[in-house]
Amino acid sequence: MVLFVLCIKAELDGIESLSLIKNTNLCFSLRNPLSDYEVREKVVFNPSELLEQDESDREPPHHFALRWEGSKKYSTLTVLDDDGAKSALKKISKKGKKGGKGGDDEHLPRDVTPADNDNFVPVLVMECRGLEPYAFHPMGNEFKIISDGGTVFDKDVDLSEGDWGDYDEEHDASVSANEFQSKIISI
Repeated sequence: MVLFVLCIKAELDGIESLSLIKNTNLCFSLRNPLSDYEVREKVVFNPSELLEQDESDREPPHHFALRWEGSKKYSTLTVLDDDGAKSALKKISKKGKKGGKGGDDEHLPRDVTPADNDNFVPVLVMECRGLEPYAFHPMGNEFKIISDGGTVFDKDVDLSEGDWGDYDEEHDASVSANEFQSKIISI
């Protein structure tokens, strides 16, 4: 089991928080960690839907599965909820994989706030077996934004071009998220 953390950053203006919506389609590019040439570009899955499994399946429940060429077993990806992420990060910390730090709170998913400008923030933890996500591709509508005035923008928040802006009519203020970037780290 390897954990991968999707981290994002953006310059927020007039925004209280930017968060990943948990029940929407996500798009990642994946590679076979045992092969330099086997990749699957722009794979889409929904982290709120587990794949159906037969009773004979030995794999734990997961959100995405694929079988690499020549492999007998499926490679799987499971998006962890907050409790699952906390537990998995604690297990890895106990195994000594985490270099000397007492806690893994820095890898727990959370919302991006204006205090985070210019810093990557973890928003999603994935447990992967036999595959490695290496790129995140925003498609639109994966994110929710709350303005400084408390207005929720959860439709048409499209960061695929790197920038998003709107107007909070209720509070007479413009809101924007600029210079969006993402990276995936392994733990």
